[in-house]
Amino acid sequence: MLVRKPQFTRGREHEGERGTAGTGRHRRGVLTVLAVALVLTATSVALGAGGEEDRNVRAAQPLAASVPVERLASGDLAQGIDSLQEHLKAQPKDATGWATLGAAYVEQARTSGDPTRYPQAEKAFGRSLALRPADENDAALAGRSALAAARHDFPAALGQADRALRVNPYSERALSTRVDALVELGRYDEAWKAVELADRRRPGLPVFTRYAYVRELRGDVKGAREVLLRAGKSASSAADTAYVATALGQLAWSQGQYADALDHYATALRADPRYVPALEGRGRTYAAQGRTEQALTDLEEVVRRYPLPGQLAALGELYEVAGQREKAGEQYELIGTWTRLARANGVATDLESALVEADHGDAGQALEAARAEWSRRESVHTADALAWALHANGKDREALTYARKATAASPGYRNASFLHHRGMIERALGDDKAARRSLTAALDLNRGFSPTGAREARSALSALTGSGSREDS
Repeated sequence: MLVRKPQFTRGREHEGERGTAGTGRHRRGVLTVLAVALVLTATSVALGAGGEEDRNVRAAQPLAASVPVERLASGDLAQGIDSLQEHLKAQPKDATGWATLGAAYVEQARTSGDPTRYPQAEKAFGRSLALRPADENDAALAGRSALAAARHDFPAALGQADRALRVNPYSERALSTRVDALVELGRYDEAWKAVELADRRRPGLPVFTRYAYVRELRGDVKGAREVLLRAGKSASSAADTAYVATALGQLAWSQGQYADALDHYATALRADPRYVPALEGRGRTYAAQGRTEQALTDLEEVVRRYPLPGQLAALGELYEVAGQREKAGEQYELIGTWTRLARANGVATDLESALVEADHGDAGQALEAARAEWSRRESVHTADALAWALHANGKDREALTYARKATAASPGYRNASFLHHRGMIERALGDDKAARRSLTAALDLNRGFSPTGAREARSALSALTGSGSREDS
């Protein structure tokens, strides 16, 4: 599933408080960073990252090549990897088994936050292709496409997906990843055609959720919801139910429909009480409603299990609005740790780095990262990141060009964070009328899109409204 990433943006009103951290805070930050590194290493060992597997793990059947690994519960995925590793020790020339193991590693890295799995996936796909040539091995080519997408190398992901589809035009994994790559490259018209093709060839939950996301990107929220509701009716397992219900919850949250979002997340968590995306979504929704204690409980659990940048930023910003700035700073430090680990394992992190640095760190680094990412892919998300990084560096005239691209009528995507960014840029340029329009639109769409961003938008809008009568007269 191509996951929507709600952006939690930090308000800029506290920039003067970013000064040197106290010795105690620095020591605790270092300890926390080390702890995360140890957790990731321990997770790799526990899940069989190339060392001696736990012989007490209960036996399981190896994953089949057709298994949609992105919808397996984490325990099932770990168990499937264990059984595949045992199977491949006994049958080391099973090309399909190696391709399936690689796909499982990719999914495990994506969901656990441990990018050290990506080199293992690369080796597994290489083993598969050494045993069966590429012109007969769509499973390994589709797996390489998914790996490239996970590492944010979307041109490579598109190329490998096209190769896989030349071998097997009905490969669900290749069809799905091809849609993902075109979306992330900002080629939305092609993505629409690609998802229509995928729906004709391999209708099913992975394609349905992508169909919904492409519709949302084109501004068709109603159509996206209808597709997901139909997909939910076809769910045949608890994992499928959790998967689709969470997508519905994310869509409802993005539109400020918090009661509906909580209903969907409750459905997901009834189906799979440990499903982290649903727990995260519920936490974000509680935060949007101002239910800070409940939000902290959920997001702290999410970060404890999967310390990924988006989740760490969400928790950090919630700590900020709760007045716990030291704890917030620790989350932002951990994002840097994850980023360095991810880069060491072949992941391009410029988009994440641009947003985090613009809000919580070095504005110059934010702009460098955002420009680098824009040179590779011109999507609405990269346009927004570049606009915000330019704003952080005082380059508001240039920033407005990209903010307009992020919020343009084509493809028509409506995102409250993007509108907030545009409004703050317009305000910095002295266009108070446009700023009021953008900030009002952001809060009307999703009044709790970010603990700190929504607070900043309300504060700015209040100040602008006070001067509005004079300007409009």
